[in-house]
Amino acid sequence: MTRIEWLTHEHFAPLVGQDVEVDAGAAGTLTMRLAEATASEVPGGPGPDGQQRVQFSLVFLGPHDAPLPQATYVVTHQAVGEQEIFLVPIGRDADGVRYEAAFA
Repeated sequence: MTRIEWLTHEHFAPLVGQDVEVDAGAAGTLTMRLAEATASEVPGGPGPDGQQRVQFSLVFLGPHDAPLPQATYVVTHQAVGEQEIFLVPIGRDADGVRYEAAFA
């Protein structure tokens, strides 16, 4: 498993449109879709070997019937393994509830 502080936009960009599993604790496991992976031009924190990582954000689309509060959840996808990611609900639309994760 890659440690989350080493993950970059490049790890997630190919996963846009794919499903991830989100462990919602007592609410069970939810399937969400990675809807967006957006890179910023702003430098973020250092990555492996001191390399600079650019800031990026992810938007996940979850089901209407199971909105989650802002919190840290275990998000799983084969390409990135199990990662603890802080998700913030940012809105609801016809497709479901959207959640954002920001990485600096």
